[in-house]
Amino acid sequence: MKKYYQFRVFALIFLSLKIFANDTEILEISMGNTKSLETKILDFDFDLKPKNIIFLIGDGTGFNAIHLARLHKGGPSHKLNIDNLPYVGIVNNHSVDNIYTDSAAAGTAFATGYKTNNKMLSITKDNRKLETITETLTKSGYIFGLVATSSITHATPAAFYSHVDSRYKEKIIADQLVNSDFSIALGGGEKYFKIKNLPNNISLIKNKEDLLSDKSLEFDRILGLFSNGAIYRSSNLPTQLEMTKFAVNFLSLKSKNGFFLMSEGSQIDWGGHANDADYMLREFYDFDQTIGYAIDYVNKNKDTLLVITTDHATGGLVIHSQDDKNEEKKILYSWATKKHNITNVGVYAYGPGAHLFSGTMDNTDIYKKMLEALNK
Repeated sequence: MKKYYQFRVFALIFLSLKIFANDTEILEISMGNTKSLETKILDFDFDLKPKNIIFLIGDGTGFNAIHLARLHKGGPSHKLNIDNLPYVGIVNNHSVDNIYTDSAAAGTAFATGYKTNNKMLSITKDNRKLETITETLTKSGYIFGLVATSSITHATPAAFYSHVDSRYKEKIIADQLVNSDFSIALGGGEKYFKIKNLPNNISLIKNKEDLLSDKSLEFDRILGLFSNGAIYRSSNLPTQLEMTKFAVNFLSLKSKNGFFLMSEGSQIDWGGHANDADYMLREFYDFDQTIGYAIDYVNKNKDTLLVITTDHATGGLVIHSQDDKNEEKKILYSWATKKHNITNVGVYAYGPGAHLFSGTMDNTDIYKKMLEALNK
């Protein structure tokens, strides 16, 4: 009887694995042949301290998402902009209440150096307010800006200025942004704001044409709201690259003591949640172009530290081996989940202080290392 029971258990396990394997759809995407762009990378003395920080977050961008983009763009030897960063580290990213993190808890770790529960923004699990890096630096005369391809009230950007027990309270988060000391904030989410009640020193921009106008650089503070929700791909709407370029130019012009800019490619994550590789890759390429621009900015402005990371990976992306050698130009891949991955992610850095970001670290250490680089 015992042997019969054991046989049934093993049979059920085998059938479960077989069913799971059969249900895993193997998908195809073309292998690219684009040549890698040559990128100039400078050496920076370890004793140099940056004046400015550009902090780029590719939400949901795990290692396999980057590698799929690499293969799709130019094949296994292709170098993306992110591949040129000279200092690379590994980041642990759990939250207080779970071994996986959401964007709110991860954003809080980046913004405050503390872990919290998922869904909470820059408060502790017992609702104690945590000072954000933007609040700390503002006291030292810095100015700061925010960019996102989601609503500007979404979890990651919100962690840098908001203190609330739920990321979904976006109207409250919008009020907190307006009452913060931001110099420029660009994204979507107009429906969450009381537009008629904006302070007189905040200029509202609602279209791409105004964003790209030199006249906008004359404004004191800018709130750019380009859609009611997220900023989806359209020729009439700005990309992460375009918003980041404008924000950097604006902050450079207005800053006397230094600036901090957080720019998020928000929808890479959404492509992972949807198990949509085309969506994910479109968003990642915008993010990688933004990285290329930021590298060039650091080369021209050697007092700027560039830090790049992600909050978590999304979708459980798996890249498969090719059984047929004649199909070298096809990439085989599959998705394991529509949720976040419980995996480490990367951090990449360039410029003065970049050496601090090599090795294995917690996501809270990124906050600490940014302040250490600034000698704060």
